[in-house]
Amino acid sequence: MTGTATPPAGTAERVRVPYDELVDFAAAAFADRGVPAGRARVAAEALCHGDLHGFSSHGLTNLSRLYLPLFDDGRVEPDAEPEVVADRGAAVLLDGHRGLGLWLAREAMDLAVERAARYGVGLVSVRAGTHFGCAGHHALQAVRHGMVGVVASNCGGQRIIRPPGAVPAMLGTNPFSVAAPAGRHHPYVLDMSTTVVPTGKIRQAARAGRPIPEGWLATADGTPVTDPNALDAGTAYLQWLGGRPETGAYKGYGLALMVEVLAGLLPGAGLGPAPAAYAGTGSPSGRDDDIGFLVLALSPATPAGEFGRAADGMFGALLGAPAVDPGSPVRYPGWPEAEHAERALADGVPLAAALHAELVGLGLGAG
Repeated sequence: MTGTATPPAGTAERVRVPYDELVDFAAAAFADRGVPAGRARVAAEALCHGDLHGFSSHGLTNLSRLYLPLFDDGRVEPDAEPEVVADRGAAVLLDGHRGLGLWLAREAMDLAVERAARYGVGLVSVRAGTHFGCAGHHALQAVRHGMVGVVASNCGGQRIIRPPGAVPAMLGTNPFSVAAPAGRHHPYVLDMSTTVVPTGKIRQAARAGRPIPEGWLATADGTPVTDPNALDAGTAYLQWLGGRPETGAYKGYGLALMVEVLAGLLPGAGLGPAPAAYAGTGSPSGRDDDIGFLVLALSPATPAGEFGRAADGMFGALLGAPAVDPGSPVRYPGWPEAEHAERALADGVPLAAALHAELVGLGLGAG
């Protein structure tokens, strides 16, 4: 893998690598583990989406920490074939047979888009999946067909966060995404966990040796913790979106349960809430096996031109709104990430120098 070192002012050194080279590298890593070439490339695109759009905590940093160990531990089937368990036209249930979520979610969305073109809506539920990376990447596939995409995933049997008032962790970060066309503007892409941040951001800070903001972790009595190592040490706990109960934690908790119902309970995937969790101390436990997905494509009922003009006007109005600080114009979810991707495609995708060295050290044809 090649790259050009560029140390931006005030930041650690970064290496810029052409996007296509990153995708080729990741595809080779998956193909080396037995994933068919076409699916290996789809998986690589899903993984590199994080780095391309500025979500480095969900990009190639997870190749050697999350995805390759799945193969090494026999927790993913490299050549899995999804099975249609039930087909009701607009709604389909798939058994992923432990396929790699990075390509499995893409194929589920492709199927949802095909059904939405026929019925106006396409809903694909998936069980027996594995981690699929950035939910927004898969939701965006619907936008490329002029549709609205919705994607949600539970964490299978992995338990990361405690229900308000509970001792043990019983739910995952349970991410979801909604993506929509925005006319001439960058697509709207909401991609979020139901916790204040995903665990990847905390562990990324721990690897970098930097503190985290107050509000991400807290002790059992609610005292804020800024040491990211406290999560895996079991001395502090991840917080819900909304923070404390009095500031809206029940909203994050409620959203996590919504995802658990739609993405886990509905297709019959593994579930976090279960009596087996009671023995936990509140620290992360269990494994993210048998993950469930909800993948939804919605085709506009209005003519394409009419919908496009309405979306253009809606998002354009937001971009044109008078700003309190003219130097910080109004934006919407997906806009900054799309701008980051455009710069990265032109100048190379920025990777932390330590990550670049780690990837080169994998020896998959890197140069």
